[in-house]
Amino acid sequence: MYIAVKQLFIMKKTILLGTLMAVFPLMAQEVTFTTQDINTLNASRTIVDMNGDHLDDIVSASSDFLEVFFQQEDGTLEMVTINTEPATYPASWSIAAADFDRNGYTDLLYGAGSGVTFMKANDDGTAYTEMSGNEFVFSQRSNFVDINNDGHLDAFVCHDVDDNVYFLNDGSGNLTFFQGGLSAFPGGNYGSVWIDYDNDRDVDLFLAKCGGGPINEIHRNNGDGTYTEVGDEANLADGVQTWSSAWADYDNDGDMDAWVGASSLGGGFHRLMRNNGDGTFTDVMVGSGLEGFNNTSIENATHDFNNDGYADIVSSNIILYGNGDMTFTIGAPTTFGNGAFGDVNNDGFIDIVNNNTIYYNNGNSNNWIKIYTVGTESNIDGIGARVEISSASGTQIRDVRSGEGFGDMSSLNTHFGLGADDTVDITVYWTSGIIDIVEGVDANQGIEIIEGGTLGLEDTVVDNLILYPNPTSDILNLGTVTDFDNPIYTIFDASGKRVANAKLTSESIDVSYLAQGNYFLRVFDKNLIRTQRFIKK
Repeated sequence: MYIAVKQLFIMKKTILLGTLMAVFPLMAQEVTFTTQDINTLNASRTIVDMNGDHLDDIVSASSDFLEVFFQQEDGTLEMVTINTEPATYPASWSIAAADFDRNGYTDLLYGAGSGVTFMKANDDGTAYTEMSGNEFVFSQRSNFVDINNDGHLDAFVCHDVDDNVYFLNDGSGNLTFFQGGLSAFPGGNYGSVWIDYDNDRDVDLFLAKCGGGPINEIHRNNGDGTYTEVGDEANLADGVQTWSSAWADYDNDGDMDAWVGASSLGGGFHRLMRNNGDGTFTDVMVGSGLEGFNNTSIENATHDFNNDGYADIVSSNIILYGNGDMTFTIGAPTTFGNGAFGDVNNDGFIDIVNNNTIYYNNGNSNNWIKIYTVGTESNIDGIGARVEISSASGTQIRDVRSGEGFGDMSSLNTHFGLGADDTVDITVYWTSGIIDIVEGVDANQGIEIIEGGTLGLEDTVVDNLILYPNPTSDILNLGTVTDFDNPIYTIFDASGKRVANAKLTSESIDVSYLAQGNYFLRVFDKNLIRTQRFIKK
């Protein structure tokens, strides 16, 4: 079955609109949607590339078959029914997607009320093998993520009435069940999202809680396979009753902020939490323009729907358009019911799928860029990587993640709006520690970045850190670092792999533990990056 997607030709902004935007720079450009129904037998809950061509497909999952609407190069959709082995536990609460066995085809995780099922794609994506354990799990949000940073995708599932569970990957696509260690307070775990909130280049875990307190949790990744719950320290352990949160850099200052959406006003009001850059957050709802937004919802997500370069929030069927400074403009009510998000006609604007309806974003004249991350040493989907773009208007960041909001699964492709900017520089910080840089990329296209395949550290070295002695055997002294604000340092070996990462608290760094060889030291904060070579004797 083919579904024709009408190509949208958007006229340039009129002179009047351009004048208004110059006078009122914070006036949000609202978008509209065109609906199209698709006939499915199941709830359409997933937008993700299923066959490795980087085009977002639509997946409707049943207990023993999938209806996959494969996106074609011309933006049309072709529906194919794929039989699967019967699922012991259907996707009644949540679904996540990623290629956890690295065979080039996307696998699925079904979160049910009594257990977890994995659907593992075969080597040509035409059939799926069912994997289920006998452990009781009252599933809520589910994710694929590399929990222990060994380069293999693991899985995480929130447990409603007990400690959270996770499944570690042995590197051959075999998953082992574990429980505990990522729950400070057992039960009431609803909305998990994996983000790098402290900019130390590893993924941390935020848990939106509904019950079991509720006290929301943030688990800081210690970089050694362990996690520490620091909700009180970070000022995120509030009692808002919530099923999900939406994390993005809402003020484009280089770190992740958070929208914690209330599911019931009886359990507390929404929170808009600004990242202070020091591991703590401040509630900035007052003055944000959202003080009167009283709609509650179990689903909260973030995308740049109007491609103006500022992350928006979608909550309770309403888009809260970001103005780039922690203020928002409340959009008109819609009927899309949140859902799964992605670009299902490849026009560069984020669309929505909910149940049997596609909501095509009608777009505008703003530019965009999409990045497709392909890991080599890291997991193949690049989940957990930080993608950073720089253009004439400034810098934007995204973290690649599988499973956000509460129940639905959205695209693994990284999407940025650019406004009027027509070129970008792209940096990808992989979970392996490798950094890739691509410069001067034209807007309005998708670009694949393969880990280790582009410009790296060698191409960005400067001589402005004044390292001495160099070569050194134990201590590396830096010149003045007063230009930095709460900097972090990272040491890479000659291949570009990260071997050390920590906050810079003095002008001396102990490198005595390093093996002999050539290294790079990179010091960075939210606004400044400096890199220099050194030799360890």
